[in-house]
Amino acid sequence: MATPLAYTARYTHSVEAVRAAFSDEQYWKARIEEVGGPGARLDSFVLDGDQVRVQLVQAIPADQLPPAITAVRPGDLVIPRVESYQGTTGTVEAHVDGAPAKVTATATLAADGTGSTATVSGTIEVKIPLFGGKIEAAISEHLLELLNNEAAFTEEWLANH
Repeated sequence: MATPLAYTARYTHSVEAVRAAFSDEQYWKARIEEVGGPGARLDSFVLDGDQVRVQLVQAIPADQLPPAITAVRPGDLVIPRVESYQGTTGTVEAHVDGAPAKVTATATLAADGTGSTATVSGTIEVKIPLFGGKIEAAISEHLLELLNNEAAFTEEWLANH
């Protein structure tokens, strides 16, 4: 059974400002460098009208993983990720190289007073008998921390650009 993913970020900037950042390749390069972790990289950025598609690769070092994960999948977790946005909605897809683990989510930007809110809703699924739930919980913990760091980076980026 998949583990639900729910995250909300609040920005002091408008939906249009957040969306403009998402449409800026320099934003993505700076974000992956700042909060992407060891070996993180931006593989591609495509802007076509109001559509944005970004391919990133991130990793979680083995020494930061619980034993339940390293027992089943030794080494660092390499996580390719694709984010696609059109207007105020988007999708996020990620998987773990060499493991039956995936994350799928939708993202929605909405006005919130003078600022905006980004809501991420999805699932984390690891198809490994007995250990899947524990691994999903560990991925959820790391993913929520990453989303929080990305939101903080975005708020800072918006304040400085």
